Amino acid sequence: MTRMKINRSLISSSSVFIFVFVSSLSWYVKSQTADPALIPFFTEVIYSRLSNFSTVFEKEIGDNLGFCIKDVQREWNETFDFSSNTDFLAACLSKTQDLTQRICTAAEVKFYFGSFFESGSTNNNLKLNRNCNLTSWNPGCEPGWACSVAQSEQVDLRNSADMPTRTRECQTCCEGFFCPRGITCMIPCPLGAHCPLAKLNQDTGLCDPYSYQLPPGQPNHTCGGADIWSDIRSTREFFCSAGSYCPTTTQEIPCSSGHYCRTGSTSEKKCFRLSSCDPNSANQNIHAYGILLLAALSTLLIIFYNCSDQVLTTRERRQAKTRAAAARSVRETVQARERWKAAKDAAKKHAIGLQAQLSLKFSRKLSQKKPDDTLLPPVHPGASNASQQSSGASKTNKKEPSNLTRVMFALEEDLDSSEAFSVETGDKNTKKNAPKGKQMNTHSQIFKYAYGQLEKEKALQLQNKNLTFSGVIAMATDNEIRTRPMIEVSFKDLTLTLKGKNKHLLRCVTGKIMPGHVSAVMGPSGAGKTTLLNALAGKATGCTITGSILINGKNESIHSYKKIIGFVPQDDIVHGNLTVEENLWFSARCRLSSNMPKADKVLVLERVIESLGLQAVRDSLVGTVEKRGVSGGQRKRVNVGLEMVMEPSLLILDEPTSGLDSSSSQLLLRALRWEALEGVNICMVVHQPSYSLFKMFDDLILLAKGGLTVYHGSVKKVEEYFAGLGISVPDRVNPPDHFIDILEGIVKPSTSSDVSSNQLPVRWMLHNGYPVPPDMQQNAAAIASSSRGSNPVVQTDQYVDGAEERSFAGELWQDVRSNVVLKRHYIQHNFLKSKDLSSRDTPGIFQQYKYFLGR
Repeated sequence: MTRMKINRSLISSSSVFIFVFVSSLSWYVKSQTADPALIPFFTEVIYSRLSNFSTVFEKEIGDNLGFCIKDVQREWNETFDFSSNTDFLAACLSKTQDLTQRICTAAEVKFYFGSFFESGSTNNNLKLNRNCNLTSWNPGCEPGWACSVAQSEQVDLRNSADMPTRTRECQTCCEGFFCPRGITCMIPCPLGAHCPLAKLNQDTGLCDPYSYQLPPGQPNHTCGGADIWSDIRSTREFFCSAGSYCPTTTQEIPCSSGHYCRTGSTSEKKCFRLSSCDPNSANQNIHAYGILLLAALSTLLIIFYNCSDQVLTTRERRQAKTRAAAARSVRETVQARERWKAAKDAAKKHAIGLQAQLSLKFSRKLSQKKPDDTLLPPVHPGASNASQQSSGASKTNKKEPSNLTRVMFALEEDLDSSEAFSVETGDKNTKKNAPKGKQMNTHSQIFKYAYGQLEKEKALQLQNKNLTFSGVIAMATDNEIRTRPMIEVSFKDLTLTLKGKNKHLLRCVTGKIMPGHVSAVMGPSGAGKTTLLNALAGKATGCTITGSILINGKNESIHSYKKIIGFVPQDDIVHGNLTVEENLWFSARCRLSSNMPKADKVLVLERVIESLGLQAVRDSLVGTVEKRGVSGGQRKRVNVGLEMVMEPSLLILDEPTSGLDSSSSQLLLRALRWEALEGVNICMVVHQPSYSLFKMFDDLILLAKGGLTVYHGSVKKVEEYFAGLGISVPDRVNPPDHFIDILEGIVKPSTSSDVSSNQLPVRWMLHNGYPVPPDMQQNAAAIASSSRGSNPVVQTDQYVDGAEERSFAGELWQDVRSNVVLKRHYIQHNFLKSKDLSSRDTPGIFQQYKYFLGR
């Protein structure tokens, strides 16, 4: 629509301009056009005035189309520059003999284009006017025809107010002009248009190529010129066709070979090199450029594919050198601290011994010279020493003490102070001038900061070798150990029933897992160990959950803390095509707080790699089925490290020691116990732990088949509890293996104990006063009757098993309902959001994708 307005405004301006220059010579042209030699002269005079006529409508064009036309004169010249060929003006002048009387005035041009601006359409239906109305409709009102004014009437082309009476000598419109329906004058066609005379199509009865009809009842009326000129979006009939160019509005020339001509071209354009253009081509054939582009991209991809590994390897090698240099610098600093500590201890001992000798010798001399000094009050050793120094200073003309003497006196006064180097905190000036975490930008600074903190943590570990819970409490009071948000999970009468089958996966499980504790979940196969972890982590789907799960004593959803909860499944979820360090670094960047400094993130990464013993394989690919990588045990530790680097407050692990040897398992559990020092709540499923590994746990949850609890409490008291039931652990038998064998039915309790494996869950319920399910009341009654002198109160639930026979349709309907409930539960679990209570702002999904592409 905008382009249409531009073209119409330019056309109106050109028409007015043509009339102005012709009006002054109209009388002379009528008298001299019979002489063919004068026609070129009049044509040049007419065009010279036409080319300077852009100022007539400059204001109107600026008001209506100023938003897209900046230079009216330049746009005008590009549209109506007929200087190269004015033959169409000469032909029209020879044909009409009164060209100046047939050009539209400013009023007629404004009337024609103003109707389009008002209606906003491109149709050819104009309003009724002075020359074309209901009472006067002459042949010039038809499309393609125009008329002249009376000889006695004076025409002023600049008159934009009144339309002249133009009704005489009507004839067809000249080539190069268009004559709209509803007005009786001619408007020149702009460059790029092709406006020849129309020809009657005998088959359709239309005047081609403009497709207008002849008026009925007028046999002498023939096809005229163009009837309308419009923008290219509306129609292409009036433009120079594609594959041809039009140097004038009356001439159309086919495009030659090696050139191309688009729609509306006024000249042919030469094709680029390596491109081909056939005759009558509208566009260039640039397939060669496409082939070159594909070849260049393929070459670039091949180079990138072959060299990317080298680039990454070089970058990792440089980082490894920087990391090794930082670690070496930290080790040298620690060794210097140890040497200084040893020297300081030796200096302390020597200073104390020297002081004792000097004090003893000086006291002896005083006793020999002044035997009556016993009557004097006792003198403090420091005072005597000071008097000795003052006397010595006076005798030596107040000589300054040496540096060694000053150090000795300083050590004597405060044994923990030192002017040189502090063993515990390092050089004070160095620590003061060290860059902060947010100011560390270079790899060297970041690695020195990280390894310095790691060496400090190693020193703390050496001071606290006892990793029982009492040792954890002792270390937790240290100010150097950072704590995390606490998450305590307690559960009561937790029961999980498989939907659709009414099968119990867990039954009446009660207990809690606490921060700072490492809890182990054990039991035979099918006891519901993984189900319990899934229920606590909020990942149990397809089950009906009854009972209560409290977070920090409040009835809140576990999903509200998902940003600070880590879950390690049985299957590995590592990226096999990334290295060990890249896997851990990607997890740390995506799951740690976005406002944590990079130096602290690197510290977390290095701490996890160090604690899991992955230093030797940090730059090795994890590996896939097709590509060999690290070993299975190392892969399992990487899987655990993915959750440790996000610094969780609750860490749940499903069989993390499966596939690991005893030493690797102990290394992993030591790393988890160090996590517990920061208040992390750790719960894990373990199969057949060794005795030393079993003693490293704080709490034990022992489950029987059917998801029933047999024991839940401290690891130190489990043997005492079973001994009270008459079940003792034989010599040289691992206690957890013996208990699991009893629950599995492989080993039966001694006959003297009178306890069966089926009674162990009921005995635990009776021991803690928990309600007993109705189907287990018989075992509870038998235990109560066999007990001597004790009548435990048994709480029963009013529950009746509603199992009944159903028909085929009933079972089918039940299965359909169960599947619908499962799907709904799955959607709620995966897509519904809960309130975030973790107080951690992690990177968004786009930032995480940016980290993914960073590899």
